Formats: sequence, structure tokens, C-alpha cells
Amino acid sequence: MIFIENEHIKCRATLSADLEFVKTAESDAENSRFVSQWTIEQHLSAIGDENQMHIIIEDVKTGKKVGYMLVAGLKNNNNNIELRRIVITDKGHGYGRQSFILMKQYIFDELKAHRLWLDVKTYNERGRHLYKSEGFVEEGIMRESVLYNGQYDSMMIMSILEHEYRAFVHML
Repeated sequence: MIFIENEHIKCRATLSADLEFVKTAESDAENSRFVSQWTIEQHLSAIGDENQMHIIIEDVKTGKKVGYMLVAGLKNNNNNIELRRIVITDKGHGYGRQSFILMKQYIFDELKAHRLWLDVKTYNERGRHLYKSEGFVEEGIMRESVLYNGQYDSMMIMSILEHEYRAFVHML
């Protein structure tokens, strides 16, 4: 069971009791256009899958749930781990950045990943800005690869390699 924290947030394994919060978070109007809508069964499957981490993000001071993350590829033979999803419900407080920093550290230091990657909708400026500011490189666009509300959205593939992560952390 994953449990990492800093002075602002803690990340812990999602429990089945958390899934109502998760479903509400991903269906929220501010989040739904950026993330796929999963069923409870899909989330339960991810919770039970040793190749994935389903994580709840909480405010350390209040204990309030402020988001969740999905990470996949833990058993990938090429040491490529995917940040599949990060959803923050309480925006503007730095929870997304703090979660992202903690997860990068965990993935490279504990899981010994070679590459951390994600895809982000090309119009998700807030997300792309965060990822770039945290050392991620844009690799390319999967054109019109996701159907959302009757229209196809394009996805930007972004990644950071382990040596790039080490150099980025060293610069801070």
C-alpha cells in the first residue's frame, strides 16, 4: 500500500470506500473534459491490479480528499511507467503540483523507472504547463485519438527520462 507525503499532501492507496469521491471528481465539469469517465468496475479493477496504483490525494492539515491519481506500467519490462491520470478537485492550492512532484520522486527513486510518460489533451493548457514546468518534454501528438462528446481530441505525449529527472531535481 503506497503512502507518501510532504508537508502539504499525502498520497495513499485508494479504497473501495473512496470510489464515490473518485467518480464525483472525474465527472466534475472542470475535470470531465480532460479525463476519461470510468465505471466503478474499472476503478475497482485498477485498485486490484498489481500493475497499477490507484491513489487518493489528501490535504495533510485537514485530511480532506483533494484528488486522485492513476499510475500504470509498474510491471513494464522496459521500466516505462505511465501517469495515466491526475484529477484535482480543489484547484488553485498547489495540490496538483505537489502530487506530481511526490509521484515523480516515488517513481524514479523507489520504483527505479527509466521513463515516466503521460498523454494530455492538446487543449489542456493548465496540465501541459504543469508538466513542462516539471521537466517533461513534448514527444508528439496522437491526432484525433480520443472521442469526447462526439468530437475527436488530439493527445500530446510527454515524458521525462530518469537522467533528465535527476538533472532537473539537481537544478532546484
